[in-house]
Amino acid sequence: MAIAVREYDAKTDRSAAEAVDRMCEVGTSGKASLCMDLLGDPLSRVRHSPAYLMLVAETTGPVKEIVGVVRGSVKVIACGRNNPRQGGGGTMKSRTPVYTKVGYVLGLRVLPSHRRIGVGLELVKRMEDWFREKAAEYAYMATEKGNAASLRLFTGRCGYTKFRTPSILVHPVFAHRFALPRCAAVLRLPPAYAEAIYRRRFSATEFFPRDIDAVLANPLSVATLLAVPAGCAAAERWPGVEAFLAAPPESWAMASVWDSGGVFQLEVRGASRLRRAAAAATRAADRAAPWLRIPSVPDLFRPFRAWFLYGIGGEGPEAAAMAAAVWRVAHNGAMGAAAVVAVEVAETEPLRQGIPRWRRLSVAEDVWCVKRLAEEYSDGAVGDWTKSAPGSSIFVDPREL
Repeated sequence: MAIAVREYDAKTDRSAAEAVDRMCEVGTSGKASLCMDLLGDPLSRVRHSPAYLMLVAETTGPVKEIVGVVRGSVKVIACGRNNPRQGGGGTMKSRTPVYTKVGYVLGLRVLPSHRRIGVGLELVKRMEDWFREKAAEYAYMATEKGNAASLRLFTGRCGYTKFRTPSILVHPVFAHRFALPRCAAVLRLPPAYAEAIYRRRFSATEFFPRDIDAVLANPLSVATLLAVPAGCAAAERWPGVEAFLAAPPESWAMASVWDSGGVFQLEVRGASRLRRAAAAATRAADRAAPWLRIPSVPDLFRPFRAWFLYGIGGEGPEAAAMAAAVWRVAHNGAMGAAAVVAVEVAETEPLRQGIPRWRRLSVAEDVWCVKRLAEEYSDGAVGDWTKSAPGSSIFVDPREL
C-alpha cells in the first residue's frame, strides 16, 4: 500500500488527525489507562515552541485516508558548558553554556491497521529532514520505559540511542491546603527577575532553552516561586535581583509553574467502579474534615488539568527543604484549578527528595533518546553530545510535554 507524507493542513485534516490520536491511545483492555485530550487542536503540544511542524501519512488510493501523524519542534538549548579559562590577573572566568539547535519528535501515532509497514519510520525520517532544514544538530524523543514498540522504532530502526532517564513525579491535589514549613518563606518573582536568575544560575543545565524569556512570558506560565530561609534579608525585604545574585542566602530553591490544562487535559479510563467509589470516598472525607489532612484521590476519571513545575533548581545544604516549600505553595495554588502537580527531574537531581510524589501516579523512568544529525559539531567543548555523561540536573521545557 502506497503512503504519502505531507504537512498537516488544519483546515482539512483536523478531524482525521484527531481520530488517529483517539484510536492510538495507549491502554490495555481491562486495565486503567491514561488518555490525553488535545482540546480540538492537534498542534497544541507544539504550538508554543519557537518553530514547529506536524506531518500526516496518507494513503494514495482513490479514497485518501490519514493513517499516521507526528509532531516536531526546533529550538536552541544548552548541551553543556565551556570549561573555566584562566582570565587576566589569575582569576577564573565562570563557565558559560554551550548551545546547540535540536529537534524534538513527539506525538507519533500510526493506526493499528497500518503498523509494521514502515509508516512510522517514514514519518520520523521526514521530520528529521525538516530538522536538518532548520539546521538542527540533534534530534531527540521521549517515551516511557515500557513502550517497547516506540523504543524499537527509534533505537532499532532510526538510529537513536538511549540518553537520559528522568523521572516524572506526580502528586494529587488534595482538598486541604499544605502548611508551609516554618523554615522557609516563598516569594513570587516577576518574569524578568526569574529570567535573570535562570540565566545566571542554570543556563548551563542540559536542555535549558535559550529563549527562557519566551517560556516565562507565556500566558500558561502561571508563576515563578522562590523559597529562601525565613528571617533572612531576602525574606524580609526583596533586595533586587542583582543584589540577590551577588549575595544569595545560604540555601534557596526556585521553580516555575505551567498550566498544562491550556494545552491538553488528561483522563484515566477503564478504572473499575470499586476504584472510582473508593476515590470519591477519600475526596468526601477530605472535604468534610480538611483539618484531618486525609490523603485524597481527585476525580481523575473525568478530564482534568495538570500543573507542571519546571526550572526547578537551587543551592545550599537546605535546598531540598526550600524546594519542598515551593512545591507546597504550588499545590495550594492548584486547588480548584488542577487535579495533579507534576515535576520531571533527572535521576540524580539533588532536590528530588524535597518533591512529594505518589508512586502509582508517577513514572519512575522516562526514557529520552537522542540522535546526531549534523556531520560536524558547533562547539568543540562538548563534542558529540550523544556520548556525554549526564549531569545532576535537567531542564524540562514545559512547552513540549
